[in-house]
Amino acid sequence: MSTQPPQWGPPSPNSNPYTPAAPAQAPSPYQGGYPQQGGYPQQQAPAGYGYPAAAPVPGYPQQGGAAHFGLSMKRRNVAGVWLGLPLITLGIYSIVWHYKINKEMAQFDSRRQVNPAMSVLAVTLGAFLIIPPFVSIHATGKRIGEAQRAAGLAPSCSAGLGVLLAFFGFYSLYYQIELNRVVDHYGQVAPGTQVPLAV
Repeated sequence: MSTQPPQWGPPSPNSNPYTPAAPAQAPSPYQGGYPQQGGYPQQQAPAGYGYPAAAPVPGYPQQGGAAHFGLSMKRRNVAGVWLGLPLITLGIYSIVWHYKINKEMAQFDSRRQVNPAMSVLAVTLGAFLIIPPFVSIHATGKRIGEAQRAAGLAPSCSAGLGVLLAFFGFYSLYYQIELNRVVDHYGQVAPGTQVPLAV
């Protein structure tokens, strides 16, 4: 029987007949979700992992993950808007008031397409065509109702009633009362302050 001489030197990488065992791995505590008991301490999952979303803060809408905000409007004295300032300015204030409230409603809810300049043209130069002023007054009443809804109030402004009152010169009195409801809803805030919209 022949014997082979011993092999000296470093062993060949493939000379080990035994395959090394894979290192033992501890089971992950995250496998199959976050265990509540049995072997692993209870851990808090990150936001959105098996836990319900946090409830929205009251008064701050959650639409598409972000709230809508607008700029607060100015509270005006209804008697001054309707009678006092128009008499002092020979009717000019009524035109200025019509422009300002439409501009403020555009800033209060920028999702509404409002052109204050066109609204003023309708109630001034449009008066020669008779119809445009009433169209503008009706549109302004609808915007006031939309502003009330955006603030979280039940819409109470009637555009049709506003047009009817325009024949008797009372529409500005009515509209300013309805606008003041929106302003009062946010408390004592300065005009132009950022406020949350409910819808």
